[in-house]
Amino acid sequence: MNNYSTTTLTMIRNFDVAPERVFDAWLNSEMMRKWFFTLEGTNKVATNNPQIGGTWEIVDHREGKDYRAIGEYLEIDPPEKIVFTFKMPELTPEEFSELEDAITVELKELEQGCEMTFTQLIHVIHEENWTASDIEKAHSEWHDSTEQGWYYMFMGLKELLETGEISYKG
Repeated sequence: MNNYSTTTLTMIRNFDVAPERVFDAWLNSEMMRKWFFTLEGTNKVATNNPQIGGTWEIVDHREGKDYRAIGEYLEIDPPEKIVFTFKMPELTPEEFSELEDAITVELKELEQGCEMTFTQLIHVIHEENWTASDIEKAHSEWHDSTEQGWYYMFMGLKELLETGEISYKG
């Protein structure tokens, strides 16, 4: 049987807009479609039901393949906090189908704009025979690749919120 452990990714970003605008960008499906997990041009589906117990789904079509991300809203406290689950079912081995990462987005107003603290509890799946250093290496790789993905998404989010559109010079 396989095992798993968790590692935590925390990122802090500032935006020159009110916390309400950032909060909306996480819950409004039209805005999600432009930056969250996807680019508008490759997005096939962006649906959500932004209430506790409600679900969200995004399907991104890249290089001939569909990538699907789904989750459930666990806490919604406007405009300060959102907690939701995140998983990509097609990329998760069958025996780990119940594993979901938990994401917490916290917003606080600043004199100019707001600060977003993003925290993701990442499940790292590992083989039974892995050593502590194998696990540590996997944690580091999952943490870094996840951080890189969000880094680009948050750049797009900032541009979307502060200029009204995203120019993808990638």
